[in-house]
Amino acid sequence: METRILGRTGLVVTPIGLGLAALGRPGYITLKHGEDLRHEYSVDAMQAQVDSVLDAAWQAGISYFDAARSYGRAEVFLASWLTRNEISPQAVTVGSKWGYTYTADWRVDAPVHEVKDLSLPVLRRQRAESDAILNGYLKLYQIHSATLESGIFEHSEVLQELVSYRQAGLAIGLTLSGPRQAETLERTMQIRVEGRPVFDCVQATWNLLETSAGEALRAAHHQGMGVIVKEALANGRLTAKNDNPVFAPRRALLVTAAKELNTSLDALCLAAVLAQPWADVVLSGAATPEQLASNITALDISQKPITAEQLTSLREPSQDYWAERSALPWI
Repeated sequence: METRILGRTGLVVTPIGLGLAALGRPGYITLKHGEDLRHEYSVDAMQAQVDSVLDAAWQAGISYFDAARSYGRAEVFLASWLTRNEISPQAVTVGSKWGYTYTADWRVDAPVHEVKDLSLPVLRRQRAESDAILNGYLKLYQIHSATLESGIFEHSEVLQELVSYRQAGLAIGLTLSGPRQAETLERTMQIRVEGRPVFDCVQATWNLLETSAGEALRAAHHQGMGVIVKEALANGRLTAKNDNPVFAPRRALLVTAAKELNTSLDALCLAAVLAQPWADVVLSGAATPEQLASNITALDISQKPITAEQLTSLREPSQDYWAERSALPWI
């Protein structure tokens, strides 16, 4: 797989990366997540599942891996796999995030799975935790789900702390969520400390259903920020897993387009993201080696102009998209 540089971070990445949100903890909001894990939730069973997907990713050439403190044991699973396979820190780029604390205690039915806190004490605690676990592999550290409502951009102590991490050699970024992604990113690009932008990378949701951040991501890329796209398959809504009758007409459109290109639904939708000139990395959220293998075929798809135009009709109003995402069950 080809490599590229992630904006002004200078980090080497692959166009497809592997996100561990659905692999580090028993419960997640991806459609039919429990079936992907065969409802085997012991730590040993999940470590084996993660290892199988990481093995497949590495064999395919993927070298960008995305974790977070709130992804259960994702950092631990990843670090264990990297160490056992004697993969050097120079051979991979690992990104993680701070701001959410995992609270589900390894339960799928937990009333609360994670708690958000973007305070300075949490930043310092979680940075120390990530450093201790990843032990030299961590290269990109991101605010997890920065929003205008959180007040994070006015928190000068947090911003200064992040700048100190960058001065020590760690790339600094943020992830976005919600219907105000574009506004948040526009605010992000204005943030300066000592005359320099604080954030060198952004990770945002963009897919065929939710495209509202596209122009802001284009502007960020133009300004030199690295751009990572998450939830390219809309938490499973843009895959064969989505059997919701309400979605049936749009699924039929996707199936027709996929047949025209001789590919799968997931690869078609990932290819649509890869086609965006501002996207440096698109995360696969695969929970099985088979899903990952299908995702990776997106690299071989060249969309026909007529097909790309047809797929624009899939777009949803941003508020509707995020409301439906919020209603997805942790299973």
